[in-house]
Parts: sequence; structure tokens; C-alpha cells
Amino acid sequence: MYNFNFQSASSLDDAAAKLAAAEDGTVIAGGQTLLPVLKQRLANPSDVVDLSGIADLKGIKAGADSVTIGAMVTHAEVAGSSDVPAALRAVAEGIGDPQVRNRGTLGGSVANNDPAADYPAALLGLGATITTNQRDIAADDFFTGLFETALNDGEIIKSVTFPNATKAAYAKFPNPASRYAMVGVFVAQAADGVRVAVTGATDCAHRGPKLEAALSANWSASALDGITIPADHLNSDIHGSAEYRANLVIVMAKRAVEAAG
Repeated sequence: MYNFNFQSASSLDDAAAKLAAAEDGTVIAGGQTLLPVLKQRLANPSDVVDLSGIADLKGIKAGADSVTIGAMVTHAEVAGSSDVPAALRAVAEGIGDPQVRNRGTLGGSVANNDPAADYPAALLGLGATITTNQRDIAADDFFTGLFETALNDGEIIKSVTFPNATKAAYAKFPNPASRYAMVGVFVAQAADGVRVAVTGATDCAHRGPKLEAALSANWSASALDGITIPADHLNSDIHGSAEYRANLVIVMAKRAVEAAG
């Protein structure tokens, strides 16, 4: 690990100011990705700004049509909150192990945008809105590529607002060691239509238009029979080939629809 200046922020404005003043600063939320990266000397920030002391980034607020979750809310807190819809609780419950769930945060996972992370599929599947210290960003515009997002330099996630859905569920095929999604599919049916989001299959979570069209016409697992997912753009590694993941997309989508009811 390289030397760096560790700073604790007392507010969102304070964190932004500390980042702006740093030569090459970064923020730390739960540290589930940043700390291993620092230990392996894959990053060399001049400053690390800790967000854990910022009250505005914590808490869960349920509204009439949505729920807003602070960026520093841990996966365990999401999983254990009665204010969070069941489908979102299930996503949080399936992340990693108890240690990860009690340290990792919603905002950290979303900002990191790991290609096999679970939360990005939930954000896309529910049409969530990411609120930062600068603006609101629709989930459809947020995830842009491998570990890439629409966040600008110095922009910090404050909260995520998830609209309520009539029906929603998430199903994933987890890596047995890490619990990351080899493929995960989030499905949702709401007043404005059907949304399907896929994670783990490509370099970034994405919508599934073919699946959405089929489920819009017939909300049932059988509606996905006969649909094929091209494998030429999917991830392929020691855990599963692109063809295997293509099949998993359909299998997980069917399981999610069945779970949603």
C-alpha cells in the first residue's frame, strides 16, 4: 500500500471540498473494493476521504410511491429494514457474506459498478434515480461501462430513490466463493410498464429489451420460452463460458418472474 492522506468528512460539502483540494483524491465508503485495490498497489491516491461520519448519507425513508436509501446504508441495513420492498431486501440479503453485508454500502456498490454486482440490476430494473451532491441521474443513464459511471470528478452519491413496483423479484446464479452474480436478472412490473435488468453477463449491468417485450405481452415464465440471447458479447471466463451465461440469462429471468408472482 502506498502512503496517502486519510481525511474524515463531516458533511457532503466538506467531503467535496476535501476532494477538490486533493491532488488525486478518492472517497471511501465501506471499502470492500478500495481497500483490496490499495493493498495490491493498484491505486495510488494522494488522499482518501472517509464518508462514514456524514449523517446525510445515512437512513432509509419510505414514501407513498418510493423508498429513498442513503448512500452509506449498509447491505445488512437494507436487508433488515421493513421500509424496504421485499425484492430489494432479497438483493441485499444475497450479497457476499455477513462481513461484506455489514461493511459494504449501497452507494459504494453503485459508484463502483462492478460488472457482477447485484445493486446495478435492481436500480435499472426499478428505474431508480441516483441523487448526488450535484444532480439527479436516472439509472438508465448512470452505468456506462466496465467500472464506469456517469459520475463526474468530485461528484458523490447522496442517496438512491427506488420507485415502488406492482411486482418485482431478483434471481441470480452466484459464484459459490464470492457470491457475486455470474448472472443475475431483476424483473419488475409497474404502472409504466415492465423492466428487466441483467448483471454479470457483460461488462456492465443493462436492460433486456427482448425480455421486456415478451413479458409485457405475457407476464409469465413461459413467455420467455424460445428467446435466445446472443453469446458473442457476453463475458467468458473460468467460471462460465459466454454460451453458458447466455442460457443463464433466460433461466434466471424465468426464476425471477416466478418469484415475483
